[in-house]
Amino acid sequence: MLGTTRSYLDHNATTPVRPVVAEAMLRALQMQGNPSSVHQDGRAARGAVEQARGRVADLVGAKPANVIFTSGGTEANITILSPSLSDCSGARDCVRAPASLLLHSAGEHPSVRDGHRFPAGRAEEIPLDGDGRVDCAWLDERLMRFTADAPSERALVSVHLANNETGVLQPMAEIVAIARRHGALVHSDAVQAAGKIAIDIGSLGVDALTLSAHKIGGPKGVGAIVLRTGALELADKPMRGGGQERGWRSGTENLPGIVGFGVAAEEAGRTLSGEAIRLTRLREQLEERLLALAPDAVLFGAKAPRLPNTCAFATPGVKAETALIILDLAGVSLSSGSACSSGKVKRSHVLAAMGVDPAMSEGALRASLGWTTCEADIDQFIAAYGQALAANPKRAVQAAA
Repeated sequence: MLGTTRSYLDHNATTPVRPVVAEAMLRALQMQGNPSSVHQDGRAARGAVEQARGRVADLVGAKPANVIFTSGGTEANITILSPSLSDCSGARDCVRAPASLLLHSAGEHPSVRDGHRFPAGRAEEIPLDGDGRVDCAWLDERLMRFTADAPSERALVSVHLANNETGVLQPMAEIVAIARRHGALVHSDAVQAAGKIAIDIGSLGVDALTLSAHKIGGPKGVGAIVLRTGALELADKPMRGGGQERGWRSGTENLPGIVGFGVAAEEAGRTLSGEAIRLTRLREQLEERLLALAPDAVLFGAKAPRLPNTCAFATPGVKAETALIILDLAGVSLSSGSACSSGKVKRSHVLAAMGVDPAMSEGALRASLGWTTCEADIDQFIAAYGQALAANPKRAVQAAA
């Protein structure tokens, strides 16, 4: 029977829009000017865009002028991950060729793994260890060989701050230091990390990071590229036309979406420290009760630093698709750690890169918490997962106990 209330534990897929965001977007929908128009209505719309730009910049410690709005995190990644990306921060860099090799982690989102614009053979994966962290020694050695073979060229390294499936945080300080030592540019997909951990692009040291509004309580369909300095240049910008967003992304701005993004960023920044503590407590409660229910369950990436809201797990003998159906009927929204295509479940590329046994990865589930999550949601999940365990004949006795 369908649950009378729903427990939404899929915030890494998308986070419900905050009421204050929806209210701001409704007001923006009623603004009649085009942000590019010079009359009063246009200037009012432009002011709303720039206010949002400042709020998004504040969330990641950037300058507002270095925030470029896009249609989402995917477009942001596709745009920045180009062999035409170059850095003109100094005379030496200006004469260097644009990026000719992309090195991205094996656990990246598909918009990085498959969406980048480097030609075949010019993109390579950085291996992960068993905890889901990149192999920094491999990265150092590969960049050393690259610079020795092509001293006049430069590489682009792309590693996300946090993995969307496991929540594992990457050793960005070490990654950036290695990249700098070999003259490489660095991009980081911060879509899952933003609003969950503190981010300062200057301290982080990456050249660019990418964001998405709907992961922080904002609307779907709006994201951003954030540059550390204004020195990055991109010769082949995909969206050309009217020259909006300093020519990086032409097209009339999505005013309501951008306004909503700005308010969501402000709210995420304001509540960041308290939410991190609260969500960590809830996640730990979920994991403790999960292991009490199924002592043989495996928590992926649990030995590495993780986002405070993410728990990726599997229980031997329990298939993800079966568990998801039972959970959904019990009113619990969760995600599988696997990607689905044409109705067929494929093994998670993240877990494969971590060396997880295929049989175990077939049961991978992800619970991701957010601003709407409370203890009652954890209670409902545990009760529902107990039903999923009991539905497996081999585990019925254990689940009943």
